[in-house]
Amino acid sequence: MGREEIVERILSDAQREAEETVRAAKAHAEDILEAARRQCALERAEAQREAEAQGLRIREGKEALARLDGAKIRLAAKRRVLDAVYVRALAALLCLDRHDALALSERLLKENAERGDEIVFSEDFPYREDVEALSIVGEMQLSVSEERPDLGGGFVLRGKTSDKDVTYSALLAADREAHQAEIALALFGDQ
Repeated sequence: MGREEIVERILSDAQREAEETVRAAKAHAEDILEAARRQCALERAEAQREAEAQGLRIREGKEALARLDGAKIRLAAKRRVLDAVYVRALAALLCLDRHDALALSERLLKENAERGDEIVFSEDFPYREDVEALSIVGEMQLSVSEERPDLGGGFVLRGKTSDKDVTYSALLAADREAHQAEIALALFGDQ
């Protein structure tokens, strides 16, 4: 074997080895690329699941807010109706005829007045003199103030130790506090 043959063989072996190395490198690169594709597909699927879950959470949150806003709107409407009921009740009290106004005033004095209290009538109370003539006023030694403030109907009892607000608006506020749920049930049912 001559020198040229040896060189030729070395070159041929080197060529085969180089081709084998390139084939192995290509195969290894293809394996790496396939693994990367699989990993990318897994990550894309995970990202898709997370995006769908986040979208669902956002949608559920918005739906909950919409339900809450709807409930707030219904509650506000119900409050307006209750307010209107009590506005009408106050208007009815302010328009009581003489007989009913005196009966209510007498009952309020019997239930709330203490001996020596002073009655302060609202400026719009039309039956002041008639109330002054009630027997309870003399029996309890009640006095009548010359003051006539805007109290929203009815009167206030000024006492030595405390005052009692028995104006129509105070009576209705107390009634609303005590009976609002019952009235709402009667008006709106289980809505």
